[in-house]
Amino acid sequence: MQSPDNRSIASELRLQATILGAFVAIFWGLEIADQLVFQNLIRDGLDNFGIQSWRPSGVQGILFAPFLHGGFGHLIANTVPFVVLGWLVMLQATQDFFIVTGITMLIAGIGTWLFGAPGSIHIGASSLVFGYLGFLLLRGYFERNVTSILMSILVFSLYGGVIWGVFPQGPGISWQGHLFGFIGGILAARWIGKARRALRD
Repeated sequence: MQSPDNRSIASELRLQATILGAFVAIFWGLEIADQLVFQNLIRDGLDNFGIQSWRPSGVQGILFAPFLHGGFGHLIANTVPFVVLGWLVMLQATQDFFIVTGITMLIAGIGTWLFGAPGSIHIGASSLVFGYLGFLLLRGYFERNVTSILMSILVFSLYGGVIWGVFPQGPGISWQGHLFGFIGGILAARWIGKARRALRD
């Protein structure tokens, strides 16, 4: 018979798996629909709902861009780090995932809209991936507890090299989304870290 603590942990893990699974299902569902239906109905398909820099209508992409991808290769490349880093974000508290995701989407979206090339379209969950990375790398500094510090070290050892993605790279790669997603994650780490420290004091 499971102890109450074990049942609670199992329940929390199921909730976390459900949340991540729902996001991934949306990613894949939209891309499949885009490839099979919308590419034939709309020019550029659902990608038109991404962030279109400097266009007033492109602001809507702040909400939609992270859920859209430019093909299955793009989607596959984002799915694994999204699941791994997303789960690490919610490991200490599941609600952290929603806070970090919301802040990252807002900062990455605004930054990309302002600093992307005029008329360019930006899509993909990589802005969230970089937001989770920024959050996890700086969480230990802001929260200053052993668990968060060890998590920061672990994430740096696994994904530290990815940080170079915040710099301009080849065409078709939204380094703006990466950079401002990373900044959004850092801001989320600062906000959550200060709140947790205030509770301890």
